[in-house]
Amino acid sequence: MTMRKRLFHCQNPNVLTASSDYSSFLEKAMASFERIQKERRDGQSPVLDIVYKTDDLASLQETAQDWIKRFKTFIVLGTGGSSLGAQTLCALHQSLVCQLSSCRLLFMDNVDPHTFAALVSALDFQETGFLVISKSGTTAETICQLLTILPHYTPSSLREHIFILTEPTSSPLRQIAQHYGLTCFDHHSGIGGRFSVFTNVGLLPAAVAGVDISRVRLGACHVLEHPRHALEGAALAATAYHKGYTQSVLMPYIDRLYHFTFWFRQLWAESLGKAGKGTTPLNALGTVDQHSQLQLYLDGSQDKLFTLILMDVAHQGTRIEIPANIPDLDYLAQKTMGDLMAAEQKATVETLMNRERPTRVFSLSGLDEEVMGGLLMHYMLETILTANLLGVNAFDQPAVEEGKILTRAYLKSS
Repeated sequence: MTMRKRLFHCQNPNVLTASSDYSSFLEKAMASFERIQKERRDGQSPVLDIVYKTDDLASLQETAQDWIKRFKTFIVLGTGGSSLGAQTLCALHQSLVCQLSSCRLLFMDNVDPHTFAALVSALDFQETGFLVISKSGTTAETICQLLTILPHYTPSSLREHIFILTEPTSSPLRQIAQHYGLTCFDHHSGIGGRFSVFTNVGLLPAAVAGVDISRVRLGACHVLEHPRHALEGAALAATAYHKGYTQSVLMPYIDRLYHFTFWFRQLWAESLGKAGKGTTPLNALGTVDQHSQLQLYLDGSQDKLFTLILMDVAHQGTRIEIPANIPDLDYLAQKTMGDLMAAEQKATVETLMNRERPTRVFSLSGLDEEVMGGLLMHYMLETILTANLLGVNAFDQPAVEEGKILTRAYLKSS
């Protein structure tokens, strides 16, 4: 299978890259990447090595095709890294108005009882399947969702409708699966949830949505073989942090990347926010947030590093006919919606740069499985390298354990 020469182009802001700090961080990022590559070659970096794996793809596709044939609706129960990566991939082909697969795919990642009750009341459970995902097998929200669903099936039919994806350990979720005889898929023990998009956690739901999962991994491999943008991104992020930029804004102009911004937000926050370090990730969507956030971006505190993801959409859509006697709309005459979006993208970039806001621009010629896989790997690699430059461990999240302990204590005492 061949890969296109370039997945995307990246332009970095001169306001930061011209500094000596940036040059120093770039050298350190390059050295860090060499260490990471050696670890991968030595089998010590499963997060990166997984994208070179091909022997599991046929089995994942076969399972997905079986679910598509059996169910009209398929629901993923999980939260955080057990859901956001898959949602990002599925957005390539499934949205509110269209879907490639004949099976409707839904994600339930919250425990709002009103939303969950509304879902349950609308389901035909005999035509619905569930994939329950939790790496640790102890995630209270996901287990609660599962236990709420179980009574809707007879004991003999449970195993035909509910499937579990968790680590091969004796966790509560695994024990539930064993008790009811449910099929269990193993979550990779060496890959944390927020880095799991290229494993079965992300690829099984994506395959149900009609995504070509082999090309997702191919795009990720391409970025690992051509890491320049990720190296520069890590150096840029570290430079911005040391110059007092405390927030990182990711703003695509592509609806299909909306879920991607939430995936990025978790990845960046949980990987870098440690020991008093890190920057706050903010997600936005153009052109929507031009009408809600741009005033702050342009005229507020100079504490943000911006990344815009743009796509060439000029001339896409129907040409607009202006009703007679409305001269103020002449600028839209014979233009398309794509022309308007292209003009707005260009105007936002130029306005940010004119205000000397550090703005990085990704330019895409299209968005498919390879490009999405490349973007996901780019940000995973950029995050890992940035963590190394800031001196924190990208793969743990020690501060969140207190909240989990308190939640269980409150439930027991109430």
